[in-house]
Amino acid sequence: MKAVVSKLYCSSMEEVMVVRRRPHVVNGGGFVVTDYKEKIVFKIDGCGVLGTKGELVLRDSDGNDLLLIHKKGGVVQALSIHNKWKGYSYDYQGSPKPVFTLRDPKHSCFSITSSIRISVGPGNCYFDVKGYFPDRDCSIVDSKGNVIAQVKEWIGSRDIYKVVTKPSVDKAFVFGVIAVLDYIYGESTSC
Repeated sequence: MKAVVSKLYCSSMEEVMVVRRRPHVVNGGGFVVTDYKEKIVFKIDGCGVLGTKGELVLRDSDGNDLLLIHKKGGVVQALSIHNKWKGYSYDYQGSPKPVFTLRDPKHSCFSITSSIRISVGPGNCYFDVKGYFPDRDCSIVDSKGNVIAQVKEWIGSRDIYKVVTKPSVDKAFVFGVIAVLDYIYGESTSC
């Protein structure tokens, strides 16, 4: 898989990351991602920290912004059968550049499909989310049907779960998608 956000976050081997939800009352919500050594890799802040509904930020362990993700709004969005989220990374000059678009079906009787689709860059590169995120049982699958990441339940806890990423997968992209899933399902990044 080609890097979506940065090749700095791609690994040559499969990795298991642990996600810990932060309570809204303590840190404004969001979550922290650690590696197997319990070292912080990413922090995700939602509207409890940012103060803006429909906006998320993925940061590296040093607090540098990697992805700005926001929900599209406006009249066209209101008439659409999908909610649309856009993810932006920052180029070397600090300017935002579009990285991915995630579409999830709005909860309505007009929604034909329940699939969540992520489009990446120019061309027809896309990913789908299979399974149900709130149950901590879902996968991000590429257009060829290959699983690139899996969200799995951590036994006995809703606030901690694990994410297994396959080799050569951009973990910043994966956790950007997971941040949106967390928000869509009203979890730690939502207001």
